[in-house]
Amino acid sequence: MPVTYEIRGAAPPNTPGTPSPTRPGRLVATSDLHIRHPENRKIADSLWPESEHDWLLVAGDIGELVSDIEWTLRTLSERFAKVIWVPGNHELWTAPDDPVQLRGDAKYRHLVELCRGLGVVTPEDPYPVWEGEGGPAVIAPLFLLYDYSFRPPGTDSKESALAVAEKAGVICTDEFLLHPDPYPSREVWCRARLAETERRLAEIPPELPTVLINHWPLVREPTDILWRPEFALWCGTKGSADWPRRFRAASVVYGHLHIPRLMWCDDVPHQEVSLGYPREWGRRSQEPGRPVQILPLPVREEAGRTP
Repeated sequence: MPVTYEIRGAAPPNTPGTPSPTRPGRLVATSDLHIRHPENRKIADSLWPESEHDWLLVAGDIGELVSDIEWTLRTLSERFAKVIWVPGNHELWTAPDDPVQLRGDAKYRHLVELCRGLGVVTPEDPYPVWEGEGGPAVIAPLFLLYDYSFRPPGTDSKESALAVAEKAGVICTDEFLLHPDPYPSREVWCRARLAETERRLAEIPPELPTVLINHWPLVREPTDILWRPEFALWCGTKGSADWPRRFRAASVVYGHLHIPRLMWCDDVPHQEVSLGYPREWGRRSQEPGRPVQILPLPVREEAGRTP
């Protein structure tokens, strides 16, 4: 049974200034910045490291427009010692008002090249090794998509699951804006991503732990508390369920759900690090926008068990 935890002693919000050259570096993470919202853009622009050695993981959904993605990653890469990015579904949309009208894998590859020009690490690059506090650990940015395998009870196919979701009034915008080109479907694209990524992870030296970063959860358990459980269809794949244990994850980092929390599955911490939309912030006990510390592992106290 997974156990959820809350973090004690959270750091104060970031403020602009000169990062400390002597303070030990931390591995921190954020996701779902959605900077089209003015409040979100302001928070993104306020993200500063506390040490000049800090690395920042960005677990997808910066925004839909290539110009917004570039501005955000350029800003953050000029401040943090290293920035590691993975795409979310919003980055992969072909938004009608974006001058860049690339689709599917071509859109993803365009963003990879943009990141490389900024010195930002992507899922297509060699995995860096974190040597700071809590290390060493191989930092593995992943891009896996989803394959409709997180299905509602009583359904046994994508078609029947989508019918249940539609009846409940749940449909993800991906169905209209996230194109799988040149793959025939998103689930076929997902299978290709799983195969290539699994091959690369298997090549990591077995003595090294990993930090696995993906926009979507790697296991289904985090979706159990969704207000609309049918939305789990667009939230991951069963194909990665055993990866945290197989690939020695010291931590799994994800976003997408807009439910920031720390959850343990099979003794591995899974940290949802999203900022989310302004309308969601009132439900949270902490001020939005603080990057989440991944390594060294924060002090934890048990907060309760998931259903």
